[in-house]
Order: sequence, then structure tokens, then C-alpha cells
Amino acid sequence: MATLLYRLGRFSFRARGRIAAAWLVLLALLGLGAVTLMSPTSDEFSMPGTESQQALDDLGRQFPEASGATGTIVVAAPEGSALEPAGLAPVLREAADVDGVIAVMDPFEAGAVSPDGRYALIQLQFDRGADEITDAQRSAYEAVGAGVDDLRVEHGGEIMGGEVEVGSTEALGVLVAAVVLVITFGSLVAAGMTLLNALIGVAIGMAGLYSLTSVVDLTSTAPILALMLGLAVGIDYSLFITSRYRQYLADGVDPEEAAGRATGTAGSAVVFAGATVVIALAGLSVVGIPFLTLMGLAAAGTVAIAVLVALTLLPAFLSFAGPKILPRKQRATGGEAPATEGFGFTWGRLVTGKLRLPVLILAAAGLLALTLPAQNMRLALPDAGTAAEGSPAREAYDLTAEGFGEGFNGRLIAVVNGADPQSTGAAVEEAAAVIMATDGILAVTPPQFNAEGTTALLAVIPEAGPTATATEDAVHAIRDQVGGIQGADIALTGVTALGIDVSEKLADAMPVYLILVVGLSILLLMLVFRSVLVPLKAALGFLLTVGATFGITVAIFQEGHLAELVGVDVPGPLVSFLPILLIGILFGLAMDYEVFLVSRMREDFVHGADPQAATVSGMGHNARVVTAAALIMTSVFGGFVFMDDPIIKSIGFALAIGVVIDAFVVRMALVPAVMSLLGRAAWWLPGPVDKALPDLDIEGEKLNRRLAAQQRSQESVPA
Repeated sequence: MATLLYRLGRFSFRARGRIAAAWLVLLALLGLGAVTLMSPTSDEFSMPGTESQQALDDLGRQFPEASGATGTIVVAAPEGSALEPAGLAPVLREAADVDGVIAVMDPFEAGAVSPDGRYALIQLQFDRGADEITDAQRSAYEAVGAGVDDLRVEHGGEIMGGEVEVGSTEALGVLVAAVVLVITFGSLVAAGMTLLNALIGVAIGMAGLYSLTSVVDLTSTAPILALMLGLAVGIDYSLFITSRYRQYLADGVDPEEAAGRATGTAGSAVVFAGATVVIALAGLSVVGIPFLTLMGLAAAGTVAIAVLVALTLLPAFLSFAGPKILPRKQRATGGEAPATEGFGFTWGRLVTGKLRLPVLILAAAGLLALTLPAQNMRLALPDAGTAAEGSPAREAYDLTAEGFGEGFNGRLIAVVNGADPQSTGAAVEEAAAVIMATDGILAVTPPQFNAEGTTALLAVIPEAGPTATATEDAVHAIRDQVGGIQGADIALTGVTALGIDVSEKLADAMPVYLILVVGLSILLLMLVFRSVLVPLKAALGFLLTVGATFGITVAIFQEGHLAELVGVDVPGPLVSFLPILLIGILFGLAMDYEVFLVSRMREDFVHGADPQAATVSGMGHNARVVTAAALIMTSVFGGFVFMDDPIIKSIGFALAIGVVIDAFVVRMALVPAVMSLLGRAAWWLPGPVDKALPDLDIEGEKLNRRLAAQQRSQESVPA
């Protein structure tokens, strides 16, 4: 592979104009496609095979007029006053006039007025799903009651979901990345070129993704995740190749040759690292959850483009940059770097010397301690109670809880399907009695029947909020008890029940996915490093990273410790797909740092260095680059913590913390300490296994031998 990439790097360096033009044309075409074909994203979370999803599907067939999105308008009178039908009438008329509304329930007739008469809930039924509600309809809905004096009117419900917008705060991460690049390279040209290369790759990936929204239903989180990962890995991959290119220039290698060698060596590591991220993200499809599959594939596509851009467009940019890619002082000396050892060598000797056991024990014990809160982890889909303070959905949630209790924000729907009206009616009466007698249930509303009388809906109000443990227990208890009712099929659904089903399915899939990812890491690293112990060490380090990241995230987002520092005002369960998504992404990123650090150790070892010297050399040559890469990833991910959306906030935080732990504790401390303790045994591989495994040549060993042979051949030819 290194030889093929070497040729690609040299070709891209020579054909810089054509390569740059080709990528820019592709960007323009995809940008045009995004503008003309882009469709709105969705906040719908479907879960095939679950009771709640099956009930929703049945509802669409048997009771279509009740299968559309719902809205809930919360009205409150001034303190000490009570609502009157006449005062509420203008709000009801405005609600009925909203395009797409097919039914408006008068709270005085439906019994949706608080005991003190101060609060009322107005339920609206739309003729289409929440993902089909237009911005104009949503704006009209939010304007209902705006002109009514002396009443507080808030708007909530399913239709209040909207697209997540990327604001200026996320640009802070890119700004920090730019500063890190300038410090690392000592050259504005090198930093700017690396950042520009990554931004072009991200723009192409995002344009392509938005072009597909006309034929693929994406959640609003998917493009943000793709942007987050595309930026981080795009900058890092360009950083690794540019750093290796500058090293070759410092050694006196011709620029075109240096570009070829950098692409062949560092580029091989980039291909492997990118492939692991892509495989891990695409592997999310094995969970069998459509929205998670699309999220993984969207992010994987952006990462794949980042790899291709780094391997082709970057060498072209290096050709354009010329000697300005080097710091000013280095250009003045003809490109030769000063023969000084950096901090990486010093740190490598410390952590592989007398400090290796203390470092190993303290780091491992510390990470295990940080893992402890993870044993209490709870998962749920976010509700309006975790939305940003001041947002319409949050205001409606809080006002509903104030007037009626938390449970009114987590309504459940019991769907009763019978063969005829008589059997359906009998089953409805029995089901209502059983549900009302269940612990944790506050009320059951009168049934709504379809035109044929064969399908009925019972609105079930729990005592606790949507993500409370008591509500989850009540859902399971109801399902167990209504299963024995004869004459009709009864299923529990609604946003709250669907969220519980999603969380449980993801929790069940997480251990299986973790085993698959760890097994994959061992196999891939065995192929790369031709070793048994190095992959096992890497897998154990990855497990420590994941455990500590889960623990810290649970402590802050779920338990509320230091939550105000990241803008979390209401702690609660983690987003249900965060853990499994985090495993997939962190796996790929962890393998990035493992490959970039350990490949240099193996390269020196196979060229004759003793294991201790090879470990120190690997740290010395790559610690600066890995540190810069980790800081860049942390800053990019950390920029998303400032977003109001709780899903993006938690993903950005967890990824930022995970990168810090993996890069600075596991790879920069535990890895060299363990490698030093293992010594020569680190590179042991049984003979039969060695013969069976293909040689991927990630570190460019074959390429170096080939180039050395060519040089000897040229030197032997008489002048």
C-alpha cells in the first residue's frame, strides 16, 4: 500500500493544477446539488420491531386521522385568577385556523384544566407527521395566542422540533485548531494550507450529504455529527502528512520525492486510521436502528472524503506552497532542521525509565476510578425538559409541569385494536381499569374511537416525567398486565414509550457492539504491527478510555456534578444512542493515535534498534504531532459543547473528553510504559500466524527498501 500511495503522492504533487481543479469542480457541483436538492432534516426516531413502533404503524392504517403530529398549547391565567371559556375562545379559534390542523380540543370539554382553574392544555391534531410540518405551519402555530392580553401562552408538542443550527460558537474550535497549527508548524502558510485542505474536504462531504437529503431521511443530528468528525479528522490527517513531508525536507529530500514518501508512509497510516473510523461508524448499522445507521453512514462518508482529500489535494497544495511550508529560520538554512531533541524524547525516556511502573499504576487506577459513575448510567431520548432555557419547547414543558405535574409532559397512548366495535369497547373498558390501577399512573382519559369503532386510543398520564425511572417501570407494568385482556390487541406507544424502547434496544446492543469493535481492533492492529501483545494492549487501553469517558459524562450530564460549567441546567439520562456512538467514534480515533505512535516504534525496531530505543524514538518523533492532533480534535469537538441542543452538546463533550483521555493518558503515558515493560516480547508473533497474515506495510518498510535499492542502483552507474 505504501508504494501505491507513494506514486499517488508524487503524481498529485506534479499535477497540482489538475488535482486542485478537479476537487474544486466537484465542490461546486455538489454545492449546486445541495442548494437545489436539499430537503429538511427530521427529528423522528423510528424503531422497527418494537411494540411502540408497531402500534404507531397500525395507527396510521386503522386510525389515520389520529396518526399525525400533535401540538400542545399551554395557557396560564395571572396568579390568583382562573381561566374562563370566553377568555380562551380567541386562542381556540386561532389554533383551528392554523393550516393542517384538523382538530382542536376545548380544555373545558376535555377536562384539561388544572384544579385551581388557572392552567389549561389545548390539544391540536395535525393531518401529517412532525417531519412533514412546514416552517410556515410551525410559525403560525407559535403565533397562536400572541395577541391575547393577560394570558401566558406557550407552545409545545411534537411539532416544535426543528433543525439544529450551527452557530458562531462552533467556529471557536476551528480558531483554536488554527492557533495550534501555527504553533506546531511555525509557519502561517503550513497552518493555513492544512486548515484549508481540511475545510475543502468537509465542505465536499457536507455538500454531498445535503444533496442526498432529498432521497434519504436524515435526523437533524446526522449532519452535525458528520461536520464534527469531518473537521477533526480532516485537520488531523493533513497535519500528519504535512509533518512527515517537512521531516523529509529537513533531511534534504527533493520536494516531489518528499511528498511521495510522506504520502506513502504517513499516508498509509492515514488510510488505516480513516478505514477504522469508517468501519466503526458503518458498523453501527448492525444495531438495526435506521436513524443510527444513517448517522453512522453520513459521518463515515465525510471521513472517507477527508482521507481522499488528504492523499491527493494535500500533495498538490504542498507543491503550490513550495519552501514556504517551512518556518522562516529553517528556510534560511536551506531547509535543514536544527539537530535538537524535543520534549517528546525527554518524556519518552522518563515514562520508559524509572517512572514506568508509577505511571502505569497511577494512570490505570485513575481511569478505573473515573469509570465508577458509569455503572449508574441511564439512557433515554431527550425531551423538552432538557431543551435550552428560554426556548419555546422548554417554556411549554415547564409551564405544563407547573400547572399539572411532570407526567403531563410524558403522555402515553394505549392503542386498542379489535375485530368489531363490541369487542373493542369491552377491551377498552377493561384496559382503562387495569392501566388506572397500575402504580405510577395518574389518569386515563376517555377513549377516542375511529369511524368504524374498531380502534380506540386511551391517553395515559404518568405521575412522573418522560425520562423518570418510575415512568419506565409503569410502561413495563402496563404492557405485562394488558397482555392478558381478551378480544383485542393492546399496545402502548407515544413519544415516551418509543423513547424507552429505543433506549432499551440500544442498551442491549451496546455490549455486542463493544465486543465487535474490540475484536476488530485486535485483528486490524495484528495486521498492521504483526504482533499479539501490541493489539491486546491497544484494546485494553481503548476500554479504559471508553469507561472513563462514560464515567465523566454520567457524572456531569446525568448526576449534575459541575454541570453548570458546560451549560447543563437540568441533569438527566444520557441520550440513548450516545454510548454506542461514542464507542464507534472513539475506537477509530484511538486507533489513529495508536498507529501514528507505534508505527514509528516498529519502524525503528525492524531497522535494528533495541525495543527501549525504538519506544523512545517513536515518542520523540511523534509526540509533538500527536499532541497537536489531540488538541485540535479536542478544540473542534469542544466547540460543539456551546450549542444549546442537548444531543450535540453531550456528543461534543464526550468526544472531547475521550480524545483527551486517550491521547494524553493512554497513548502518551500507558502505551510507552507498557511497551517498555514488554520489551522485545511486544513484537512477538507466532510463525504460522505471521505467514498467514498479509503484510500491509503501514510503516513503509517495503517502500524504504525499494527506494534504497533504487538509490544504490543509481550510485553504481558510472558518471
